[in-house]
Amino acid sequence: MSARDLFHEAVRNALEKEDWIITNDPLEIQFEEVKLKIDLGAERLIAAEKAGEKIAVEIKSFATNSPVSDFHTALGQFLNYQIALEEKEPERLLYLAVPVDVYETFFQSRLARIAVQRHQVKIVVYDPIMEVIVKWQL
Repeated sequence: MSARDLFHEAVRNALEKEDWIITNDPLEIQFEEVKLKIDLGAERLIAAEKAGEKIAVEIKSFATNSPVSDFHTALGQFLNYQIALEEKEPERLLYLAVPVDVYETFFQSRLARIAVQRHQVKIVVYDPIMEVIVKWQL
């Protein structure tokens, strides 16, 4: 089993507070000979007569001394997971979960803004202390 992110439970709790049902912890995707593990899979009903929304969430804490290095790793994982989901579960939207302090600092840098826009990274911003979702950025 791979190691969980420092804020894994905080993000899980925050999603559950917003009525997401955690369906996979982790969400495993078999892509030919490669097994990928995205931190969480979740869904919620939009309305009684509609199908539910499905998401996958890759959680990052950005806890090292190098936010650039953490970002490289997070972006690489996001892009690989996106490819696998497009092939295996195209109805599921992938989000990168980042702590609010990192979003308000590093993710406002020009490099991060361009990369997020260019690669169409969907972001969920969370507060790890309050265990709440602060923002959904599509």
